[in-house]
Amino acid sequence: MTGQQQAEALRREIWQIANRVRGAVDGWDFKQFVLGALFYRFISENFTNYIEGGDDSIDYAGMSDADIPDDVKVDAIKTKGYFIYPSQLFQNVAKTASKNDSLNTDLAEVFSAIEASASGYPSEDDIIGLFADFDTTSNRLGNTVKQKNERLAEVLKGVESVTLNFVENEGDLFGDAYEFLISNYAANAGKSGGEFFTPTHVSKLIAKLALHKQTSVNKIYDPAAGSGSLLLQAKEEFDKHIIEDGFFGQEINYTTYNLARMNMFLHNINYDKFNIQHGNTLEDPYFGDDKPFDAIVSNPPYSVKWKGADDPTLINDERFAPAGVLAPKSKADFAFVLHALHYLSGKGRAAIVCFPGIFYRGGAEQKIRKYLVDNNYIESVIALAPNLFFGTTVRRQSFWNQEGRKLRECSAHLVGLI
Repeated sequence: MTGQQQAEALRREIWQIANRVRGAVDGWDFKQFVLGALFYRFISENFTNYIEGGDDSIDYAGMSDADIPDDVKVDAIKTKGYFIYPSQLFQNVAKTASKNDSLNTDLAEVFSAIEASASGYPSEDDIIGLFADFDTTSNRLGNTVKQKNERLAEVLKGVESVTLNFVENEGDLFGDAYEFLISNYAANAGKSGGEFFTPTHVSKLIAKLALHKQTSVNKIYDPAAGSGSLLLQAKEEFDKHIIEDGFFGQEINYTTYNLARMNMFLHNINYDKFNIQHGNTLEDPYFGDDKPFDAIVSNPPYSVKWKGADDPTLINDERFAPAGVLAPKSKADFAFVLHALHYLSGKGRAAIVCFPGIFYRGGAEQKIRKYLVDNNYIESVIALAPNLFFGTTVRRQSFWNQEGRKLRECSAHLVGLI
């Protein structure tokens, strides 16, 4: 069996398991339990692999919590960003899950302990709240404690049965499985699916455009990060480049923000190489002190409402002031574009998915278009085919460059890429 066949077999297996363990619960509502359990298994195996360091004489899962020296714990947190005692490992919890009458409370304590282990360390912001959506008291798991424990045991046992081996595959299959699950959940979620996941083939195009001809980049940024799929697709391109300071993103939805952070870990991006923040990018931007960025990739929510002119101070915001007008309150598309432009470095490039209406609507949007064209910020506009995105039949991509290279020079180049 080829590597591709193995990957496809794994995907079929994990999707079948995900559907089986959810029972009558809608998959969209149940996704956090399957994704959370997969993440829990990954960090447990990742951590065990780190502690054992390839020494077959060490069996970390079989050790007693009391036997772990404090200095080992401190060193592990500084390196990995968190600490997991042997009794808290996925494999040990899953082993007795079916017979554990206090599984739901035990799991909640384990998750709380893992997050608390980073308290006071540089990784604290990257770890805190990671398991917030894995609510072991949720009624989606059942109405009684017994029902909740039975469903939780099913989830753990299901994820335990997935054919994954962290040591042999260096975590690659975990990341692939996680992305596959997110993609399938998005595909089955209707319109909301497109709000947190960008299909892989589109992500690849955006990454290639943003990184084209850049032999090195300081860092990459997504102002509407979703589950991190765009940043991670760019990572495939970064493997061939030099990156200095890692991956940055901001996401307004708390559940999706947690998915993005988990996704970073699952793709072997350590806590000190990513910074994903929760919040409203347009009204409460986080990375003003970290700009400029040499690469920006983004698929922001299209034509969403924002404060706009209701907040008179926004016209003085350094992101929007140069255009002399704010994006309409009912359509924030150009607000995201101007935000990205402001965060871009002099040599940088941003690839942004845009709703096509911004290319022909009048009013404030027409004035912003004129500002961008007159200042030669637009490098190229590429029309994408319909039905590429979840929950919508139309999207287009805009390609922006703060250097302002001439449209005619880059159009041929971009056609060549496509």
